Amino acid sequence: MYAIELTPEHPVAQLALFAEQAESNGLDAVFASHHYNNRDQFMALAAMAERTDDILLGPGIANPYETHPVTLASRVATLAELSDGRAVFGIGPGDKSTLSNLGFDHDDALRRVLETFKTARKLWDGERVDHDGTFEAVDAGLNYEVGEIPVYVGAQGPHMTRMAAKHADGALYNGAHPKDLAWAREQVEEMADERPAEYGEFDLAAYASVSVAEDAAKAREAARPPVAFVAAGSPPPVLDRHSIDHDAADDIGQAISAGEFSAAFEGVTEAMLDAFCIAGTPETVAERTAALEEHADSVVFASPLGPDIETAIDLLGAALDRRSR
Repeated sequence: MYAIELTPEHPVAQLALFAEQAESNGLDAVFASHHYNNRDQFMALAAMAERTDDILLGPGIANPYETHPVTLASRVATLAELSDGRAVFGIGPGDKSTLSNLGFDHDDALRRVLETFKTARKLWDGERVDHDGTFEAVDAGLNYEVGEIPVYVGAQGPHMTRMAAKHADGALYNGAHPKDLAWAREQVEEMADERPAEYGEFDLAAYASVSVAEDAAKAREAARPPVAFVAAGSPPPVLDRHSIDHDAADDIGQAISAGEFSAAFEGVTEAMLDAFCIAGTPETVAERTAALEEHADSVVFASPLGPDIETAIDLLGAALDRRSR
């Protein structure tokens, strides 16, 4: 699977056009990210469904805190219905820097994510659900037919990655560097014996921040905003893997929480750009993508895509077309 992430910082109509463009460039899926201060991801995905025919669509990721997990399962099921079965459920704990603005924390994040998609699967199978765990549900059910929907867990740390490898269809692993994907592959392989055979093959997808342009300097500058969010949300072992200063990453996170985005983006270092993003010319992006594929099964080209999104989608499509020949 080759996919892109679209961030609802743009009008919904524009996002739908980007999705249509991605489909025409031969990409397999579009994921819509979520932060409360952007436009609604499911309204964006619905608009994308109306403009496309074959491409897979899903949240990348939705979090199970702002929306009750049962309601979240219904929203994904509605997307599946609207898109004629093209929905993918990207689920993860969410960005702690923005969730803290709404009074949520990440206590029991792994359990919350696991319980959310296991409950969703039961609901999609037509079951009624009673649940008493990180959330409550009493005799909950959906009054329409759904069917199977692939579940991809947004992961970065060891516990979430291993949980995904055991229970989910795939992982949207937050990494743009071969070191991170090699580590993630080790976690997946360690769980191979515990994964039920009926779940089938596991898809380790590199969810890699990418910024592509003919001008390498402009591509790197455009990468600062998403890299700030990645750095702020990275657990200590990930920071250590790339020799990233913990205090610098924490300062970026505090700036994001305070809404001081310019300060957060200015705090991004060259080392962070190299570790957390594939940024540069189409040739550089193609080389770095090939390095990721030594460890990953799929690649999601995530925000920002480039200084000009429309141009970036075409550049990525052309690069993939050359690789397939």
